[in-house]
Amino acid sequence: MLEVKKQTFSETFSVYFDKRMLRILLLGAISGFPWVLIGSSLSLWLKEDGLSRSTIGWAGLIFAVYAFNYMWAPLIDRLQIPYLTKKIGHRRGWIVLMQLSILICLTMWSIINPTDNLALVITIGLIIAISSATQDITVDALRIEQIGEKENQSMAAGAAMAVVGWWSGYKLGGVIALFTAEYFENIGVANYWQTTFLILGVVVILMNIGLMFVHEPISLDRSQKQNETYQIIQNKLGSQNIITKVIAWISGTLGGPVVSFFKKNGFSIALGILGFVFLFKIGEAFLGRMSVIFYKEIGFSKGDIAIYSKTLGWITTVVFTLLGGLFVIRSGVIKAMFLAGILMASTNLLFTALAWTGKSELLFAFAVIFDDIAAAFATVAFVAFISLLVDRTYTASQYALLASIGTAGRTTLASSSGALVDLLNGDWGIFFILTAIMVIPSLICLWMIKNKLKLSEK
Repeated sequence: MLEVKKQTFSETFSVYFDKRMLRILLLGAISGFPWVLIGSSLSLWLKEDGLSRSTIGWAGLIFAVYAFNYMWAPLIDRLQIPYLTKKIGHRRGWIVLMQLSILICLTMWSIINPTDNLALVITIGLIIAISSATQDITVDALRIEQIGEKENQSMAAGAAMAVVGWWSGYKLGGVIALFTAEYFENIGVANYWQTTFLILGVVVILMNIGLMFVHEPISLDRSQKQNETYQIIQNKLGSQNIITKVIAWISGTLGGPVVSFFKKNGFSIALGILGFVFLFKIGEAFLGRMSVIFYKEIGFSKGDIAIYSKTLGWITTVVFTLLGGLFVIRSGVIKAMFLAGILMASTNLLFTALAWTGKSELLFAFAVIFDDIAAAFATVAFVAFISLLVDRTYTASQYALLASIGTAGRTTLASSSGALVDLLNGDWGIFFILTAIMVIPSLICLWMIKNKLKLSEK
Protein backbone atom coordinates (compact mmCIF):
# COMPACT_ATOMS: atom_id res chain seq x y z
CA MET A 1 0.00 0.00 0.00
CA LEU A 2 1.34 3.43 -0.98
CA GLU A 3 0.94 6.20 1.55
CA VAL A 4 1.34 9.96 1.44
CA LYS A 5 1.66 11.54 4.89
CA LYS A 6 -0.03 14.82 5.82
CA GLN A 7 2.11 17.46 7.50
CA THR A 8 1.76 21.06 8.63
CA PHE A 9 2.51 23.57 5.89
CA SER A 10 5.85 24.62 7.42
CA GLU A 11 6.94 21.00 7.86
CA THR A 12 5.94 20.23 4.30
CA PHE A 13 7.76 23.22 2.82
CA SER A 14 10.97 22.55 4.79
CA VAL A 15 11.59 19.37 2.80
CA TYR A 16 12.67 21.52 -0.17
CA PHE A 17 15.74 22.69 1.78
CA ASP A 18 17.27 19.22 1.78
CA LYS A 19 20.59 19.44 -0.12
CA ARG A 20 19.58 16.39 -2.14
CA MET A 21 16.95 18.54 -3.83
CA LEU A 22 19.65 20.63 -5.54
CA ARG A 23 21.13 17.46 -7.05
CA ILE A 24 17.69 16.40 -8.24
CA LEU A 25 17.15 19.88 -9.71
CA LEU A 26 20.30 19.54 -11.83
CA LEU A 27 19.38 16.01 -12.94
CA GLY A 28 15.99 17.31 -14.07
CA ALA A 29 17.65 20.07 -16.11
CA ILE A 30 19.97 17.54 -17.78
CA SER A 31 16.92 15.47 -18.70
CA GLY A 32 14.84 18.37 -20.02
CA PHE A 33 17.41 20.18 -22.15
CA PRO A 34 17.53 17.72 -25.11
CA TRP A 35 13.79 18.30 -25.67
CA VAL A 36 14.70 21.87 -26.65
CA LEU A 37 16.88 20.50 -29.43
CA ILE A 38 14.42 18.06 -31.00
CA GLY A 39 11.33 20.05 -29.99
CA SER A 40 11.01 23.80 -30.47
CA SER A 41 14.48 24.34 -32.00
CA LEU A 42 14.13 21.64 -34.65
CA SER A 43 10.51 22.66 -35.37
CA LEU A 44 11.37 26.33 -35.90
CA TRP A 45 14.48 25.44 -37.90
CA LEU A 46 12.36 23.37 -40.29
CA LYS A 47 9.54 25.94 -40.32
CA GLU A 48 11.87 28.82 -41.20
CA ASP A 49 13.47 26.67 -43.88
CA GLY A 50 10.09 26.44 -45.61
CA LEU A 51 8.87 22.97 -44.62
CA SER A 52 5.14 22.28 -44.08
CA ARG A 53 3.24 21.82 -40.81
CA SER A 54 2.59 18.17 -41.66
CA THR A 55 6.28 17.51 -42.29
CA ILE A 56 7.20 19.15 -39.00
CA GLY A 57 4.51 17.19 -37.18
CA TRP A 58 5.62 13.84 -38.62
CA ALA A 59 9.25 14.73 -37.87
CA GLY A 60 8.11 14.62 -34.26
CA LEU A 61 7.89 10.84 -34.57
CA ILE A 62 11.49 10.80 -33.39
CA PHE A 63 10.04 11.40 -29.91
CA ALA A 64 8.56 7.89 -30.14
CA VAL A 65 11.86 6.42 -28.96
CA TYR A 66 10.98 7.73 -25.48
CA ALA A 67 8.04 5.35 -25.56
CA PHE A 68 10.31 2.35 -26.05
CA ASN A 69 13.32 3.08 -23.88
CA TYR A 70 12.03 0.58 -21.33
CA MET A 71 13.09 -2.12 -23.81
CA TRP A 72 16.76 -1.41 -23.18
CA ALA A 73 16.37 -0.01 -19.65
CA PRO A 74 17.23 -3.39 -18.05
CA LEU A 75 20.57 -3.30 -19.85
CA ILE A 76 21.22 0.16 -18.39
CA ASP A 77 20.56 -1.30 -14.95
CA ARG A 78 23.18 -4.00 -15.44
CA LEU A 79 25.78 -3.11 -18.08
CA GLN A 80 28.78 -1.02 -17.06
CA ILE A 81 30.56 1.51 -19.27
CA PRO A 82 34.29 0.71 -19.61
CA TYR A 83 36.47 3.22 -17.75
CA LEU A 84 33.59 5.66 -16.99
CA THR A 85 31.81 3.36 -14.53
CA LYS A 86 34.92 2.89 -12.40
CA LYS A 87 35.87 6.55 -12.57
CA ILE A 88 32.55 8.34 -11.96
CA GLY A 89 29.98 5.63 -11.16
CA HIS A 90 27.47 3.45 -12.97
CA ARG A 91 24.67 6.01 -13.38
CA ARG A 92 26.87 9.02 -14.09
CA GLY A 93 28.94 7.02 -16.57
CA TRP A 94 25.88 6.35 -18.71
CA ILE A 95 24.77 9.99 -18.53
CA VAL A 96 28.16 11.32 -19.65
CA LEU A 97 28.28 8.86 -22.56
CA MET A 98 24.86 9.97 -23.79
CA GLN A 99 25.74 13.66 -23.36
CA LEU A 100 28.82 13.09 -25.51
CA SER A 101 26.60 11.56 -28.21
CA ILE A 102 24.28 14.60 -28.10
CA LEU A 103 27.26 16.96 -28.35
CA ILE A 104 28.53 15.17 -31.47
CA CYS A 105 25.05 15.38 -33.04
CA LEU A 106 24.84 19.13 -32.42
CA THR A 107 28.17 19.55 -34.16
CA MET A 108 26.84 17.61 -37.15
CA TRP A 109 23.65 19.72 -37.28
CA SER A 110 25.81 22.84 -37.40
CA ILE A 111 27.20 21.93 -40.84
CA ILE A 112 24.12 20.73 -42.77
CA ASN A 113 21.07 22.30 -44.42
CA PRO A 114 17.61 20.78 -43.74
CA THR A 115 16.19 21.60 -47.17
CA ASP A 116 18.91 19.66 -48.95
CA ASN A 117 19.43 17.00 -46.29
CA LEU A 118 16.10 16.54 -44.52
CA ALA A 119 16.58 12.80 -44.04
CA LEU A 120 20.01 13.37 -42.49
CA VAL A 121 18.69 16.13 -40.20
CA ILE A 122 15.89 13.85 -38.97
CA THR A 123 18.31 10.93 -38.56
CA ILE A 124 20.59 13.03 -36.38
CA GLY A 125 17.52 14.20 -34.45
CA LEU A 126 16.63 10.54 -33.94
CA ILE A 127 20.10 9.85 -32.55
CA ILE A 128 19.67 12.79 -30.14
CA ALA A 129 16.30 11.37 -29.10
CA ILE A 130 17.75 7.89 -28.53
CA SER A 131 20.62 9.34 -26.52
CA SER A 132 18.24 11.51 -24.52
CA ALA A 133 15.81 8.63 -23.90
CA THR A 134 18.68 6.40 -22.77
CA GLN A 135 20.01 9.19 -20.57
CA ASP A 136 16.55 9.61 -18.99
CA ILE A 137 16.59 6.00 -17.85
CA THR A 138 19.63 6.50 -15.68
CA VAL A 139 18.81 10.12 -14.71
CA ASP A 140 15.47 9.01 -13.26
CA ALA A 141 17.10 6.06 -11.50
CA LEU A 142 19.81 8.28 -10.00
CA ARG A 143 17.16 10.81 -8.95
CA ILE A 144 15.03 8.18 -7.20
CA GLU A 145 18.10 6.65 -5.53
CA GLN A 146 18.90 10.00 -3.94
CA ILE A 147 15.87 9.39 -1.67
CA GLY A 148 15.34 6.54 0.81
CA GLU A 149 12.61 3.99 0.05
CA LYS A 150 10.45 4.99 3.03
CA GLU A 151 10.83 8.76 2.58
CA ASN A 152 7.50 9.32 0.81
CA GLN A 153 7.39 13.04 1.60
CA SER A 154 10.91 13.55 0.29
CA MET A 155 10.02 11.48 -2.78
CA ALA A 156 7.08 13.79 -3.56
CA ALA A 157 9.30 16.86 -2.99
CA GLY A 158 11.97 15.25 -5.14
CA ALA A 159 9.39 14.73 -7.87
CA ALA A 160 8.57 18.45 -7.70
CA MET A 161 12.24 19.41 -7.89
CA ALA A 162 12.79 17.01 -10.78
CA VAL A 163 9.93 18.68 -12.64
CA VAL A 164 11.29 22.15 -11.85
CA GLY A 165 14.67 20.99 -13.11
CA TRP A 166 13.19 19.45 -16.27
CA TRP A 167 11.22 22.57 -17.11
CA SER A 168 14.24 24.75 -16.27
CA GLY A 169 16.35 22.78 -18.72
CA TYR A 170 13.58 22.90 -21.31
CA LYS A 171 12.34 26.48 -20.83
CA LEU A 172 15.65 28.24 -20.15
CA GLY A 173 17.32 26.12 -22.80
CA GLY A 174 14.60 27.35 -25.15
CA VAL A 175 15.29 30.95 -24.14
CA ILE A 176 18.96 30.50 -24.97
CA ALA A 177 18.15 28.82 -28.29
CA LEU A 178 15.55 31.38 -29.42
CA PHE A 179 17.42 34.52 -28.41
CA THR A 180 20.69 33.18 -29.81
CA ALA A 181 19.05 32.26 -33.14
CA GLU A 182 17.32 35.65 -33.34
CA TYR A 183 20.58 37.46 -32.53
CA PHE A 184 22.53 35.64 -35.24
CA GLU A 185 19.67 36.20 -37.69
CA ASN A 186 19.57 39.93 -36.96
CA ILE A 187 23.31 40.41 -37.47
CA GLY A 188 23.08 38.70 -40.84
CA VAL A 189 24.40 35.19 -40.17
CA ALA A 190 22.98 33.08 -43.01
CA ASN A 191 22.92 29.74 -41.21
CA TYR A 192 21.87 31.19 -37.86
CA TRP A 193 20.30 27.99 -36.55
CA GLN A 194 23.40 25.96 -37.33
CA THR A 195 25.51 28.46 -35.39
CA THR A 196 23.01 28.36 -32.54
CA PHE A 197 23.49 24.59 -32.19
CA LEU A 198 27.18 25.16 -31.43
CA ILE A 199 26.22 27.49 -28.58
CA LEU A 200 23.81 24.87 -27.26
CA GLY A 201 26.70 22.40 -27.33
CA VAL A 202 28.47 24.60 -24.78
CA VAL A 203 25.42 24.25 -22.50
CA VAL A 204 25.75 20.46 -22.74
CA ILE A 205 29.38 20.69 -21.62
CA LEU A 206 28.46 22.87 -18.63
CA MET A 207 25.79 20.38 -17.57
CA ASN A 208 28.35 17.58 -17.57
CA ILE A 209 30.58 19.62 -15.29
CA GLY A 210 27.65 20.11 -12.90
CA LEU A 211 26.89 16.38 -12.98
CA MET A 212 30.20 15.67 -11.24
CA PHE A 213 28.75 17.29 -8.09
CA VAL A 214 25.81 14.85 -7.95
CA HIS A 215 26.44 12.07 -5.43
CA GLU A 216 25.85 8.53 -6.69
CA PRO A 217 24.89 6.04 -3.96
CA ILE A 218 26.56 2.64 -4.31
CA SER A 219 23.92 -0.09 -4.05
CA LEU A 220 25.32 -3.55 -3.42
CA ASP A 221 21.82 -4.74 -2.53
CA ARG A 222 20.54 -4.03 -6.05
CA SER A 223 23.22 -6.15 -7.70
CA GLN A 224 22.73 -8.91 -5.16
CA LYS A 225 18.98 -9.13 -5.79
CA GLN A 226 19.48 -9.05 -9.55
CA ASN A 227 21.93 -11.93 -9.24
CA GLU A 228 19.44 -13.82 -7.07
CA THR A 229 16.84 -13.55 -9.84
CA TYR A 230 19.44 -14.74 -12.32
CA GLN A 231 20.28 -17.75 -10.15
CA ILE A 232 16.61 -18.70 -9.68
CA ILE A 233 16.03 -18.70 -13.44
CA GLN A 234 19.25 -20.62 -14.07
CA ASN A 235 18.33 -23.28 -11.49
CA LYS A 236 14.93 -23.77 -13.10
CA LEU A 237 16.61 -24.32 -16.46
CA GLY A 238 18.42 -27.33 -15.01
CA SER A 239 21.80 -28.09 -16.53
CA GLN A 240 24.31 -25.27 -16.45
CA ASN A 241 26.09 -24.52 -19.70
CA ILE A 242 26.80 -21.47 -21.79
CA ILE A 243 23.36 -21.57 -23.44
CA THR A 244 21.37 -21.80 -20.19
CA LYS A 245 23.53 -19.09 -18.64
CA VAL A 246 22.79 -16.74 -21.55
CA ILE A 247 19.07 -17.54 -21.40
CA ALA A 248 19.03 -16.99 -17.64
CA TRP A 249 20.84 -13.66 -17.94
CA ILE A 250 18.55 -12.38 -20.70
CA SER A 251 15.40 -13.58 -18.91
CA GLY A 252 16.47 -12.09 -15.59
CA THR A 253 17.57 -8.81 -17.17
CA LEU A 254 14.54 -8.24 -19.41
CA GLY A 255 11.80 -10.16 -17.64
CA GLY A 256 12.66 -9.52 -14.00
CA PRO A 257 11.47 -5.89 -13.87
CA VAL A 258 8.15 -6.69 -15.56
CA VAL A 259 7.43 -9.72 -13.37
CA SER A 260 8.31 -7.71 -10.28
CA PHE A 261 5.94 -4.87 -11.29
CA PHE A 262 2.93 -7.15 -11.83
CA LYS A 263 3.71 -9.18 -8.73
CA LYS A 264 3.97 -6.10 -6.54
CA ASN A 265 0.75 -4.41 -7.76
CA GLY A 266 -1.42 -7.33 -8.83
CA PHE A 267 -2.36 -8.06 -12.43
CA SER A 268 -5.60 -6.04 -12.70
CA ILE A 269 -4.21 -3.01 -10.84
CA ALA A 270 -1.02 -3.10 -12.93
CA LEU A 271 -3.06 -3.06 -16.15
CA GLY A 272 -5.15 -0.19 -14.80
CA ILE A 273 -2.01 1.78 -13.97
CA LEU A 274 -0.60 1.24 -17.45
CA GLY A 275 -3.87 2.29 -19.10
CA PHE A 276 -4.10 5.52 -17.15
CA VAL A 277 -0.42 6.36 -17.67
CA PHE A 278 -0.82 5.92 -21.44
CA LEU A 279 -3.80 8.29 -21.71
CA PHE A 280 -3.00 11.02 -19.18
CA LYS A 281 -1.10 13.60 -21.26
CA ILE A 282 -2.18 12.99 -24.86
CA GLY A 283 -4.07 16.29 -25.14
CA GLU A 284 -1.17 18.22 -23.68
CA ALA A 285 1.19 16.59 -26.18
CA PHE A 286 -0.97 17.53 -29.19
CA LEU A 287 -0.98 21.14 -27.99
CA GLY A 288 2.72 21.17 -27.13
CA ARG A 289 3.84 19.72 -30.45
CA MET A 290 2.16 22.48 -32.48
CA SER A 291 2.28 25.38 -30.01
CA VAL A 292 5.46 27.00 -31.31
CA ILE A 293 4.13 26.74 -34.90
CA PHE A 294 0.85 28.33 -33.78
CA TYR A 295 2.71 31.19 -32.06
CA LYS A 296 4.72 31.81 -35.22
CA GLU A 297 1.71 31.72 -37.55
CA ILE A 298 -0.37 34.05 -35.39
CA GLY A 299 2.37 36.67 -35.61
CA PHE A 300 4.71 36.32 -32.63
CA SER A 301 8.48 36.59 -33.17
CA LYS A 302 11.12 34.25 -31.75
CA GLY A 303 11.84 36.92 -29.12
CA ASP A 304 8.16 37.10 -28.16
CA ILE A 305 8.00 33.31 -27.84
CA ALA A 306 11.18 33.32 -25.75
CA ILE A 307 9.78 35.95 -23.34
CA TYR A 308 6.20 34.75 -22.97
CA SER A 309 6.32 31.01 -23.58
CA LYS A 310 9.80 30.27 -22.23
CA THR A 311 10.85 32.89 -19.63
CA LEU A 312 7.39 33.72 -18.24
CA GLY A 313 6.41 30.07 -18.56
CA TRP A 314 9.50 28.98 -16.65
CA ILE A 315 8.81 31.31 -13.71
CA THR A 316 5.19 30.12 -13.53
CA THR A 317 6.23 26.48 -13.80
CA VAL A 318 8.81 26.75 -11.00
CA VAL A 319 6.38 28.41 -8.59
CA PHE A 320 3.43 26.14 -9.25
CA THR A 321 5.52 22.99 -9.46
CA LEU A 322 6.72 23.61 -5.90
CA LEU A 323 3.16 24.36 -4.83
CA GLY A 324 2.02 21.27 -6.70
CA GLY A 325 4.54 19.22 -4.76
CA LEU A 326 3.06 20.51 -1.50
CA PHE A 327 -0.43 19.69 -2.75
CA VAL A 328 0.63 16.11 -3.60
CA ILE A 329 2.17 15.64 -0.15
CA ARG A 330 -0.84 17.02 1.71
CA SER A 331 -3.70 15.76 -0.46
CA GLY A 332 -2.32 12.72 -2.27
CA VAL A 333 -1.48 11.98 -5.90
CA ILE A 334 -4.97 10.87 -6.90
CA LYS A 335 -6.62 14.20 -6.01
CA ALA A 336 -3.71 16.03 -7.59
CA MET A 337 -4.08 14.13 -10.87
CA PHE A 338 -7.82 14.75 -11.06
CA LEU A 339 -7.23 18.45 -10.49
CA ALA A 340 -4.43 18.51 -13.06
CA GLY A 341 -6.53 16.75 -15.67
CA ILE A 342 -9.37 19.23 -15.28
CA LEU A 343 -6.91 22.14 -15.43
CA MET A 344 -5.24 20.76 -18.58
CA ALA A 345 -8.59 20.51 -20.39
CA SER A 346 -9.65 23.99 -19.25
CA THR A 347 -6.42 25.81 -20.09
CA ASN A 348 -6.27 24.33 -23.60
CA LEU A 349 -9.44 26.29 -24.33
CA LEU A 350 -7.58 29.54 -23.64
CA PHE A 351 -5.56 28.89 -26.79
CA THR A 352 -8.84 28.57 -28.69
CA ALA A 353 -9.70 32.10 -27.51
CA LEU A 354 -6.28 33.33 -28.63
CA ALA A 355 -6.69 31.67 -32.03
CA TRP A 356 -10.12 33.19 -32.63
CA THR A 357 -9.35 36.70 -31.34
CA GLY A 358 -5.99 37.09 -33.06
CA LYS A 359 -2.60 38.22 -31.78
CA SER A 360 -2.84 39.55 -28.22
CA GLU A 361 0.15 39.71 -25.93
CA LEU A 362 -2.07 39.92 -22.86
CA LEU A 363 -4.11 36.84 -23.81
CA PHE A 364 -0.92 35.04 -24.88
CA ALA A 365 0.62 35.65 -21.44
CA PHE A 366 -2.61 34.63 -19.73
CA ALA A 367 -2.85 31.38 -21.73
CA VAL A 368 0.81 30.49 -21.16
CA ILE A 369 0.58 31.10 -17.40
CA PHE A 370 -2.47 28.92 -16.87
CA ASP A 371 -1.23 26.22 -19.25
CA ASP A 372 2.02 26.01 -17.30
CA ILE A 373 0.12 25.86 -14.00
CA ALA A 374 -1.80 22.86 -15.30
CA ALA A 375 1.32 21.21 -16.71
CA ALA A 376 3.18 21.75 -13.42
CA PHE A 377 0.48 20.11 -11.32
CA ALA A 378 0.08 17.26 -13.79
CA THR A 379 3.76 16.46 -14.06
CA VAL A 380 4.47 16.58 -10.31
CA ALA A 381 1.58 14.24 -9.56
CA PHE A 382 2.57 11.90 -12.38
CA VAL A 383 6.25 11.72 -11.43
CA ALA A 384 5.48 11.23 -7.73
CA PHE A 385 2.95 8.52 -8.59
CA ILE A 386 5.25 6.35 -10.68
CA SER A 387 8.27 7.05 -8.45
CA LEU A 388 6.42 5.53 -5.50
CA LEU A 389 5.50 2.46 -7.54
CA VAL A 390 8.97 1.31 -8.61
CA ASP A 391 10.88 -1.56 -7.01
CA ARG A 392 14.40 -0.42 -6.01
CA THR A 393 15.80 -3.69 -7.35
CA TYR A 394 14.87 -2.48 -10.83
CA THR A 395 14.69 1.30 -10.39
CA ALA A 396 15.75 2.28 -13.90
CA SER A 397 13.79 -0.46 -15.64
CA GLN A 398 10.44 -0.01 -13.91
CA TYR A 399 10.48 3.78 -13.96
CA ALA A 400 11.43 3.67 -17.65
CA LEU A 401 8.58 1.22 -18.31
CA LEU A 402 5.97 3.47 -16.71
CA ALA A 403 7.42 6.70 -18.12
CA SER A 404 7.63 5.19 -21.60
CA ILE A 405 4.04 4.00 -21.54
CA GLY A 406 3.07 7.61 -20.82
CA THR A 407 5.38 8.86 -23.54
CA ALA A 408 3.94 6.36 -26.04
CA GLY A 409 0.57 8.10 -25.98
CA ARG A 410 2.12 11.53 -26.22
CA THR A 411 4.61 10.83 -29.01
CA THR A 412 3.05 8.28 -31.32
CA LEU A 413 -0.42 9.85 -31.42
CA ALA A 414 0.73 13.48 -31.22
CA SER A 415 2.91 13.04 -34.31
CA SER A 416 -0.29 13.49 -36.31
CA SER A 417 -0.91 16.92 -34.74
CA GLY A 418 0.32 18.85 -37.78
CA ALA A 419 -1.79 16.71 -40.11
CA LEU A 420 -4.80 17.35 -37.86
CA VAL A 421 -4.34 21.12 -38.15
CA ASP A 422 -4.08 20.77 -41.94
CA LEU A 423 -7.21 18.56 -41.96
CA LEU A 424 -9.02 21.35 -40.11
CA ASN A 425 -7.81 23.81 -42.78
CA GLY A 426 -5.68 25.64 -40.24
CA ASP A 427 -8.53 26.23 -37.77
CA TRP A 428 -6.42 26.40 -34.64
CA GLY A 429 -9.45 27.12 -32.42
CA ILE A 430 -11.11 23.77 -33.21
CA PHE A 431 -7.75 22.04 -32.86
CA PHE A 432 -7.32 23.29 -29.29
CA ILE A 433 -10.90 22.29 -28.41
CA LEU A 434 -10.09 18.75 -29.56
CA THR A 435 -6.95 18.72 -27.39
CA ALA A 436 -9.12 19.61 -24.38
CA ILE A 437 -11.50 16.73 -25.11
CA MET A 438 -8.55 14.31 -25.31
CA VAL A 439 -8.01 14.69 -21.55
CA ILE A 440 -11.39 13.15 -20.67
CA PRO A 441 -10.62 9.43 -21.35
CA SER A 442 -7.68 9.50 -18.92
CA LEU A 443 -9.88 10.93 -16.15
CA ILE A 444 -12.45 8.20 -16.74
CA CYS A 445 -9.68 5.59 -16.54
CA LEU A 446 -8.35 7.15 -13.33
CA TRP A 447 -11.83 7.09 -11.79
CA MET A 448 -12.11 3.38 -12.58
CA ILE A 449 -8.79 2.43 -10.94
CA LYS A 450 -8.65 4.88 -8.03
CA ASN A 451 -10.23 2.48 -5.53
CA LYS A 452 -8.02 -0.39 -6.66
CA LEU A 453 -4.89 1.68 -6.06
CA LYS A 454 -5.92 2.28 -2.44
CA LEU A 455 -3.53 5.15 -1.83
CA SER A 456 -4.07 6.40 1.71
CA GLU A 457 -3.06 9.34 3.85
CA LYS A 458 -1.69 9.30 7.32
